Amino acid sequence: MAAAGFAHRSRNRRAAGAGRRSWVGWQFTGPFMAVFALVFLAPIAYSLYLSVFRTQLVGGTTFVGLDNYAKALTDGQFWSAFGRVASFLAVQVPIMLFLALLIALAVDSGRLYGAGFFRISVFLPYAVPAVVATLMWGFMYGSQFGLVGNLNEALGVSLPDPLSPDLILASIGNIVTWEFVGYNMLILYSALRVVNPSLYEAAQIDGAGQLRIITAIKLPALRGPLLIATIFSIIGSFQLFNEPSILKTLAPNSITTYFTPNLYAYSLSFAGQQFNYAATLAIVMGVITMIVAYLVQLRGMRKAV
Repeated sequence: MAAAGFAHRSRNRRAAGAGRRSWVGWQFTGPFMAVFALVFLAPIAYSLYLSVFRTQLVGGTTFVGLDNYAKALTDGQFWSAFGRVASFLAVQVPIMLFLALLIALAVDSGRLYGAGFFRISVFLPYAVPAVVATLMWGFMYGSQFGLVGNLNEALGVSLPDPLSPDLILASIGNIVTWEFVGYNMLILYSALRVVNPSLYEAAQIDGAGQLRIITAIKLPALRGPLLIATIFSIIGSFQLFNEPSILKTLAPNSITTYFTPNLYAYSLSFAGQQFNYAATLAIVMGVITMIVAYLVQLRGMRKAV
């Protein structure tokens, strides 16, 4: 009987201890879960709620179900904006990542004089706020008041206007590349720094040159980091907003209210008071971005395997 009572008390103590441990875990994760639900899940849920209603001057707010989504699928301005950022992504992202890769390899080679200063200089534009960077480049682009205009006057030439409708997307791509090439370079350079030095020593003993070391050791080590940088860049391209929004004041004839999907949703929401339809477009772009990023991740993982 004494043994049975002791075993019963032991089970009770273990159960109480397990309960206390489970609550301790929630005490650590609870604050994060609360903040996550407040700043991430709640806005998404509210956007979904808004997207199934429509507010009209006559009739007020009414439930319309999926009508807003059907309208988005046939909205020419939205798909024009989407095609523009897709073209931007297809050209700007490879150029930016290629430059970041070259710089990371150059800094990691150990043959670059002043590598530390060079690395900081390349990364420094990332620390510049996007608003400041866009204003700085926007005034340099000016053909009447900026660097381009000064060069035209000093040299007696007529350089192409970077803020013209034909060149505005390339000009924005230049700004974004200048801002983020250092960020991506740091991701790739950090991955190169953790490569086992014995691999380089073995390659040198075998007589491998620098090009062979890059192709056989460094580039395979960068597959994962390159995939991460690519996904971040894809998401950033679909979220393009700051640069065209600021340049719109300097180039009103080149940047329309539907220049990018985010700018279109912003204009509908704050200028057109179409909050429901703007929420619908935001959700559609979020789903598209998620699908594209996931497909790129799957493809990258298959190549890595």
